[in-house]
Amino acid sequence: MTGHPAAFPYWRLSSFYFLYFACLGVMVPYWSLYLESAGLSAAAIGVVLAVTAAIRIIAPSFWGWIADRSARRLTIIRAGAVMAALCFALLPASDGIGWVVGCIALHTFFWNAILAQYEVITLASMGSEVHRYGQVRLWGSISFVVLVVLGGMLFDRAGIAWLPWVMMVPLVLLAAGSFAIRDIAAPPVRERGGDVRRVLGSPVLWSFLGASFLMQVSHAPYYGFFSLLLAREGYSSTLIGYLWALGVVAEILLFAVSHRLLRRFTLREVLIASLLLAALRWLMIGFGAGSVAVLVLAQCLHAATFGSFHAAGIEFVRRHFGYVDQGQGQALYSAISFGAGGALGALGSGWLWDHSQAAVFALAGAAAFAGALLLQRSLHGVVVATRGTPTQGEPA
Repeated sequence: MTGHPAAFPYWRLSSFYFLYFACLGVMVPYWSLYLESAGLSAAAIGVVLAVTAAIRIIAPSFWGWIADRSARRLTIIRAGAVMAALCFALLPASDGIGWVVGCIALHTFFWNAILAQYEVITLASMGSEVHRYGQVRLWGSISFVVLVVLGGMLFDRAGIAWLPWVMMVPLVLLAAGSFAIRDIAAPPVRERGGDVRRVLGSPVLWSFLGASFLMQVSHAPYYGFFSLLLAREGYSSTLIGYLWALGVVAEILLFAVSHRLLRRFTLREVLIASLLLAALRWLMIGFGAGSVAVLVLAQCLHAATFGSFHAAGIEFVRRHFGYVDQGQGQALYSAISFGAGGALGALGSGWLWDHSQAAVFALAGAAAFAGALLLQRSLHGVVVATRGTPTQGEPA
């Protein structure tokens, strides 16, 4: 990556995202296919996905609380990466549902010690270049694409039963890579007195968290059952991998220009537009999965439903929480959106899946639309962000 000042350790920061999302590139698109091959029903798959999502309600806040009070973010990241790899390594020992749930629950608990704390280190390390977060984060998207495509081709040839063994490669590399991270000293003065209670009393913050919750409710059928939907439509694992990869390529392109997007539009405008495009995307998938052309267009919308929404969400949290409380801020965002939203969406999707797959994605579209309405109505007339990049601690 060229064309921007080397005011922060760009490649060191980017490389960890590359390894982290390489793990997800193996796991996310093919996990439901693996569970189905192990004999689980759609409802059981929904329960497994909901358990792991529910852990994300508690685990990020737990790790964030420890990190903010111990100032040992780097130690937590390293311990989380090592333990996540060890717990996942136990998965092939048995195919019993209890064993699978136990191993993946422990893996998820430690996995959630990693990203939120690394986001804090990344944003602090970037200093005045924080608006270029998307250019650092896009390397995670690149690795996701590479592993999705390679995984699809491999599983077509060797079988989906190889997923746990393939997954161990990036997990081990991530654990090793965590020891190359360098922390940054915390500011000597607590910004705004580190008053988390004041921040948590903000209606603007809770409107944002509510919309984030609904966005992740709407994503649950995609993350949990999109591959199953395509497999039932007769698509190969290779083509499924290409479609997943296309969505992340769109996300990469968005991250590459996200700093310009966030300078030109307010966070409120970006978030609402992302939610409306998400509603459209889920309807396209739910009612047009038989058409490759429709799926291609829907996957291109991943640039908005994940890319722009996440970039704006990370910046929203950064503006509301000072450095000292960033761990708790990022953890709260993760717990309510990816945790609670993902859990509710996974349970509902699994329960409804065998009744009507189109209805599942229609409800997902309704959830995203409701999130857009929440921001539009609750923040109507409220300036939630000025165009441009505010200083650390400036309210959004």
